[in-house]
Amino acid sequence: MTHEENVTAIRRLVADAERYQNDVGRFVALHTADAIIVNIAGVRVLGRDAIEQAMSRALASPLAKVLTRTEIEDIRFVGPEVAIVSCVKHVSDQRDTSAKEEQGESLPTRGSLGYVVVREQDAWRIASAQTTPVRAA
Repeated sequence: MTHEENVTAIRRLVADAERYQNDVGRFVALHTADAIIVNIAGVRVLGRDAIEQAMSRALASPLAKVLTRTEIEDIRFVGPEVAIVSCVKHVSDQRDTSAKEEQGESLPTRGSLGYVVVREQDAWRIASAQTTPVRAA
Protein backbone atom coordinates (compact mmCIF):
# COMPACT_ATOMS: atom_id res chain seq x y z
CA MET A 1 0.00 0.00 0.00
CA THR A 2 1.14 3.55 -0.67
CA HIS A 3 1.41 6.13 2.12
CA GLU A 4 -1.83 7.75 0.95
CA GLU A 5 -3.64 4.40 0.86
CA ASN A 6 -2.50 3.65 4.41
CA VAL A 7 -3.66 7.07 5.63
CA THR A 8 -7.03 6.53 3.94
CA ALA A 9 -7.36 3.06 5.50
CA ILE A 10 -6.52 4.42 8.97
CA ARG A 11 -9.05 7.24 8.60
CA ARG A 12 -11.65 4.63 7.60
CA LEU A 13 -10.74 2.52 10.66
CA VAL A 14 -11.28 5.49 13.00
CA ALA A 15 -14.54 6.37 11.23
CA ASP A 16 -15.70 2.75 11.55
CA ALA A 17 -14.90 2.75 15.29
CA GLU A 18 -17.18 5.76 15.63
CA ARG A 19 -19.85 4.31 13.31
CA TYR A 20 -19.96 0.97 15.15
CA GLN A 21 -19.84 2.30 18.72
CA ASN A 22 -23.23 0.64 19.32
CA ASP A 23 -22.53 -2.56 17.35
CA VAL A 24 -20.50 -4.92 19.51
CA GLY A 25 -19.49 -7.42 16.83
CA ARG A 26 -18.39 -4.88 14.24
CA PHE A 27 -16.65 -2.66 16.82
CA VAL A 28 -14.69 -5.51 18.39
CA ALA A 29 -13.58 -6.79 14.97
CA LEU A 30 -11.73 -3.49 14.44
CA HIS A 31 -9.30 -4.40 17.25
CA THR A 32 -6.33 -6.73 17.56
CA ALA A 33 -6.82 -9.84 19.70
CA ASP A 34 -4.77 -8.32 22.54
CA ALA A 35 -6.03 -4.72 22.23
CA ILE A 36 -6.10 -2.38 25.22
CA ILE A 37 -8.74 0.28 25.73
CA VAL A 38 -8.80 2.94 28.45
CA ASN A 39 -12.04 4.86 28.17
CA ILE A 40 -12.79 8.47 29.14
CA ALA A 41 -13.89 7.31 32.62
CA GLY A 42 -10.48 5.66 33.18
CA VAL A 43 -11.67 2.05 32.87
CA ARG A 44 -9.01 -0.23 31.34
CA VAL A 45 -10.10 -3.27 29.33
CA LEU A 46 -7.55 -5.85 28.13
CA GLY A 47 -8.13 -8.06 25.11
CA ARG A 48 -10.82 -8.45 22.48
CA ASP A 49 -12.91 -10.87 24.57
CA ALA A 50 -12.96 -8.49 27.55
CA ILE A 51 -13.75 -5.55 25.24
CA GLU A 52 -16.71 -7.49 23.87
CA GLN A 53 -18.01 -8.27 27.37
CA ALA A 54 -17.53 -4.70 28.65
CA MET A 55 -19.18 -3.20 25.60
CA SER A 56 -22.13 -5.60 25.81
CA ARG A 57 -22.67 -4.63 29.47
CA ALA A 58 -22.38 -0.91 28.67
CA LEU A 59 -24.85 -1.09 25.79
CA ALA A 60 -27.35 -2.89 28.03
CA SER A 61 -27.18 0.03 30.48
CA PRO A 62 -27.87 3.77 30.32
CA LEU A 63 -24.31 4.15 28.97
CA ALA A 64 -25.79 3.23 25.57
CA LYS A 65 -26.95 6.85 25.50
CA VAL A 66 -23.39 8.18 25.69
CA LEU A 67 -22.40 8.81 22.08
CA THR A 68 -19.07 9.99 20.76
CA ARG A 69 -17.70 11.67 17.66
CA THR A 70 -14.01 11.47 16.77
CA GLU A 71 -11.97 14.13 15.00
CA ILE A 72 -8.53 13.08 13.74
CA GLU A 73 -5.82 15.69 14.32
CA ASP A 74 -2.69 13.78 13.28
CA ILE A 75 -1.46 10.43 11.98
CA ARG A 76 2.22 9.54 12.52
CA PHE A 77 3.83 6.39 11.23
CA VAL A 78 6.40 4.91 13.62
CA GLY A 79 7.06 2.01 11.26
CA PRO A 80 5.61 0.60 8.06
CA GLU A 81 2.88 -1.26 9.95
CA VAL A 82 2.39 0.92 13.06
CA ALA A 83 0.88 4.38 13.39
CA ILE A 84 -0.14 6.70 16.21
CA VAL A 85 -3.39 8.57 15.64
CA SER A 86 -4.13 11.68 17.71
CA CYS A 87 -7.79 12.62 17.96
CA VAL A 88 -10.28 14.76 19.79
CA LYS A 89 -13.22 12.79 21.15
CA HIS A 90 -16.48 14.72 21.49
CA VAL A 91 -18.86 13.15 24.03
CA SER A 92 -22.63 13.55 24.01
CA ASP A 93 -24.02 12.24 27.30
CA GLN A 94 -27.73 11.77 26.61
CA ARG A 95 -28.51 9.77 29.76
CA ASP A 96 -31.29 11.11 31.92
CA THR A 97 -30.33 12.88 35.14
CA SER A 98 -31.09 9.91 37.42
CA ALA A 99 -28.79 7.61 35.40
CA LYS A 100 -25.97 10.16 35.63
CA GLU A 101 -26.45 10.43 39.40
CA GLU A 102 -26.42 6.62 39.80
CA GLN A 103 -23.08 6.36 38.03
CA GLY A 104 -21.50 9.43 39.64
CA GLU A 105 -20.70 12.70 37.94
CA SER A 106 -21.43 13.27 34.29
CA LEU A 107 -18.71 12.62 31.75
CA PRO A 108 -16.54 15.35 30.25
CA THR A 109 -17.68 16.56 26.85
CA ARG A 110 -14.19 16.30 25.30
CA GLY A 111 -11.24 14.01 25.50
CA SER A 112 -7.82 13.56 23.92
CA LEU A 113 -7.92 10.17 22.23
CA GLY A 114 -4.76 8.37 21.17
CA TYR A 115 -4.84 5.25 19.04
CA VAL A 116 -2.00 2.90 18.26
CA VAL A 117 -2.99 1.10 15.09
CA VAL A 118 -1.20 -1.80 13.42
CA ARG A 119 -1.49 -3.29 10.00
CA GLU A 120 -2.26 -6.97 10.22
CA GLN A 121 -2.42 -9.22 7.17
CA ASP A 122 -5.82 -8.09 5.95
CA ALA A 123 -6.40 -4.64 7.50
CA TRP A 124 -5.39 -1.91 9.90
CA ARG A 125 -6.63 -2.61 13.45
CA ILE A 126 -6.66 -0.80 16.78
CA ALA A 127 -4.07 -2.17 19.21
CA SER A 128 -4.52 0.53 21.84
CA ALA A 129 -7.02 3.32 22.49
CA GLN A 130 -6.69 5.71 25.41
CA THR A 131 -8.88 8.70 26.10
CA THR A 132 -7.82 11.38 28.55
CA PRO A 133 -10.61 13.70 29.70
CA VAL A 134 -10.26 17.37 28.85
CA ARG A 135 -11.96 19.39 31.55
CA ALA A 136 -13.20 22.94 31.00
CA ALA A 137 -10.87 25.41 32.71
